[in-house]
Amino acid sequence: MDYISTRGAAPTLDFRSATLAGLANDGGLYVPARWPHMSLDEIRALAGLDYVETAVRVMTPFVAGALCEDELRELCRAAYGRFSHDAVTPLVQLDHRHWLLELFHGPTLAFKDVALQLLGQLFEKFLSGGGTDLTIVGATSGDTGSAAIEAVAGREHIRIFMLHPEGRVSDVQRRQMTTVLAPNVHNIAIDGSFDDAQAMVKRLFGDAEARNALTLSAVNSINWARLMAQVVYYFYAAVRLGGPDRPVAFSVPTGNFGDVFAGYVAAQMGLPVARLVVATNVNDILHRALASGDYSAGSVTATATPSMDIQVSSNFERLLFDLAGRDGGAITAMMREFDTNRAMTIPADMRAGAAGLFTSARIDGDTMAMTLRWAKENGGQVIDPHSAVGLAAARELEIEDDVPIVTLATAHPAKFPDAVERATGVRPPLPARLGNLFDREERYERLTGDYDAVKAHILAEVARG
Repeated sequence: MDYISTRGAAPTLDFRSATLAGLANDGGLYVPARWPHMSLDEIRALAGLDYVETAVRVMTPFVAGALCEDELRELCRAAYGRFSHDAVTPLVQLDHRHWLLELFHGPTLAFKDVALQLLGQLFEKFLSGGGTDLTIVGATSGDTGSAAIEAVAGREHIRIFMLHPEGRVSDVQRRQMTTVLAPNVHNIAIDGSFDDAQAMVKRLFGDAEARNALTLSAVNSINWARLMAQVVYYFYAAVRLGGPDRPVAFSVPTGNFGDVFAGYVAAQMGLPVARLVVATNVNDILHRALASGDYSAGSVTATATPSMDIQVSSNFERLLFDLAGRDGGAITAMMREFDTNRAMTIPADMRAGAAGLFTSARIDGDTMAMTLRWAKENGGQVIDPHSAVGLAAARELEIEDDVPIVTLATAHPAKFPDAVERATGVRPPLPARLGNLFDREERYERLTGDYDAVKAHILAEVARG
């Protein structure tokens, strides 16, 4: 399988090279040169398979030429053997049509583990036996950081620098990152928002001095391998609800558009997806873009759903690339306009192309809190605020009565105990596997929101070895 950049100017890469590169050198994002397709019979044959075997069948076309099926199976077993539930991503029924897809049974209690546990295995596989040391630089609004650190802590030939906005992640999220004291792990708290941190990471990848000094890679969802791993659970859930012989709708709490784009990929591969609901909080750039074409970034509003407090959604570029007929020049021009003006208008024909699959909803804090209560009182489930945003949007969806609606439950409620307790009166405890998280020593650097200061710190730490 070949991989091409959404901006059309970077070299075509194989799966191994695209995984290690993360971001294309023209500033674009790698996508497969074509979408592989599974027949309805091939999808039906997924019924009854465990998660690992489902993953192998769904992902094999994407890794062709880099990994054989047995190698992929071995990596998946290693990645998902650490999950606390044998189903890896189990379904839970709320009522006659609403379901939760629990994605938080990995080591850091968030959906990012599903992809990043595999990505850590891929990095180690692709770097073994070589002389390359990889420097991973990422930005997190909460969950990516801990999941990425957990995936690569202590691994040879890898060092990781993770930026998070100081004071804008939960205490549990921060401590899951900063209490990992492995020598290859470096946490940086910056004065600013997640968007500021993400902009620094993208700028670093385009910085000639940094690229000459470091072999850079990414663990954010700009890395294609992360999205590939997330495609699997759409198939896994759908076949358990009657797919492919009846379509299934999915509601996805969304900030950076990666998780919901994985659903789009599943649909392109042939999975009958009735709708993909893009559920945003009040930081609603994606809702505005899909509903009216207004893709303009304002200031970030801090909410009880910090992982969604984002105004610039990196993965939206991948969808725009497909909607523009895979015209890299057109996407380059659009993204240049956005970078200059912090705003652009999505053309009507491109929005029409998305409308057949996507819908969107903006969920405010009050509606989120009421949905937390509804899930507990009517569905018997204590969920986290991000999942509640997705569930609120799912409950607003107008669709045929016989279509099941699956909300992606993206984090364990114990990661956001204050917000859950305010809404439900229940304070969810941390699972025993997190142990004494609040008694552990923390280690991280505090830096200003100045790019040059962050870059200098990373280069100095790498030089120090």
